[in-house]
Amino acid sequence: MGELRHTSSGVCVPGFRAWGERGRGYGVALIVSEQPAEVSLMLTSNRIKAAPLEVSAAHARGRVRGVIANSGCANAFTGEQGVRDAEEMCRLAASLLGGSPEEYIVASTGVIGRRLNMPAVRRLAERCSARLECSPEASEAAAKAIMTTDTYPKMCSVQVELGDGSEVEVGGIAKGAGMIAPSLRHATMLCFITTNAAVDRETLREALGEAVRKSFNRVVVDGDMSTNDMVAVLASGIAGNRSTDGFHEALNEVALSLAKSIARDGEGASRYLEVEVKGARSEAEAEAAAKAVAGSPLVKTALAGADPNWGRVVAALGCSGAEVVPERLSIFIESSGERVCLVERGRGTEQAEVLEAARRLMQGREVRIVVELGAGSASAEAYGCDLTCEYVRINSSYTS
Repeated sequence: MGELRHTSSGVCVPGFRAWGERGRGYGVALIVSEQPAEVSLMLTSNRIKAAPLEVSAAHARGRVRGVIANSGCANAFTGEQGVRDAEEMCRLAASLLGGSPEEYIVASTGVIGRRLNMPAVRRLAERCSARLECSPEASEAAAKAIMTTDTYPKMCSVQVELGDGSEVEVGGIAKGAGMIAPSLRHATMLCFITTNAAVDRETLREALGEAVRKSFNRVVVDGDMSTNDMVAVLASGIAGNRSTDGFHEALNEVALSLAKSIARDGEGASRYLEVEVKGARSEAEAEAAAKAVAGSPLVKTALAGADPNWGRVVAALGCSGAEVVPERLSIFIESSGERVCLVERGRGTEQAEVLEAARRLMQGREVRIVVELGAGSASAEAYGCDLTCEYVRINSSYTS
């Protein structure tokens, strides 16, 4: 198995074409495989699921040819008409790209409770279909088309040599900046991943489950779970590989890179946050503790103000459900290769020079909180951002 090599392909790995178009408040992206691909989906665990998710779940029972996605309207909480509109988007994709409507995955993002403007979707999809190509530029166009409050397109792709010597590529695009606390079944967040690797359905399902668990499910921007969260991976198999050794690592890398990009681009965020928890009784408890810190509004606002209020971290850990041994608890702040200890084995610092050093580190663009629970040997990370007045401004006028 070879090392991972980052590329610029994005979702346009060999055998896939894409494009995206925007206009009049809407965006449409198309992604298409040159041959029917195996597919695996993970969807939000929100009990109110958008119509596109219901349609996509049904279509994912077989092989698929591609994806049609729109921004500008979530097509969520829209009843039976919403399902018909999602199915119409699949029929539109089939008419433009070939195959049957059941061979397409559909996704939407935007305002909840509004009907899709189908004429606008059709116009943009027709423009996309005329420009489909396999290039980094096409992948970026597709990524831009599904953006809502995102400030930049999110792309990642890697090449890897598998166990049998075959070289394959895994790539993806994602969108997400707010309404991010996805709990995807084994923000609004949409992610589409493609690969030319040959991967059977069960292996693909297992690989996606592992990748999502350690990436998207550990991102917390604002704690709200969307009705539309979706991660889809399409494997065309044109590489003809006989081994999948190394595929999991490549998929994990793409998913984690895209997840971190979402955290970095949190609505109104001025700082990116990573939380590492060590010394937990289990990985599940380490993850719960890390997400509790990354998702705490009090920790987030302290980060926004570069306030080394370590008591807020202690409080978040205490209500996370993880076992904490107070007299063994240690908390560190890291940034730009420097580290400051705020709590050492149960003793919090009150030294002005230490707090000032921590404050300086917290003014960095990227900040890391490292926690030692003292209860075991397991560890996990979570990813997030600060919470600023700009977040309130963006979301106080989202529909107006």
